[in-house]
Amino acid sequence: MKKAFTMMELVFVIAIIGVLAAIAVPKFAATRDDAFISRARATVSSLRNAIATERQKRVLRGEFDDITGDEAVELLEYGLTSDWSQDGDTFTFTAPDGSTCEFVVEDNKLKKDSCDVGGMNDL
Repeated sequence: MKKAFTMMELVFVIAIIGVLAAIAVPKFAATRDDAFISRARATVSSLRNAIATERQKRVLRGEFDDITGDEAVELLEYGLTSDWSQDGDTFTFTAPDGSTCEFVVEDNKLKKDSCDVGGMNDL
């Protein structure tokens, strides 16, 4: 006698897998978006730290020129990721949902200009 699963057992297992997938996919999408926001916050922090460090180096050398956006990008060890764009002294982060957050290098600081991205309003 051969042993096998009945059709009802297979349908039941497929239904359970479908329910689990319906729960897991939205959770995964939210986690992915949170990871993008975390990476963007880390980039802002890295830019701010790099600008502050370069400013201190310049002061010690007796140079008082302002740091530009191009110079700020060169200070980053790994550069900007694909969700960032730069135009002169303006840096723009584009979130997965299409909302943006703009930062400007001004007075040797990275300042937030405008932000529609949830999770980045406190920067």
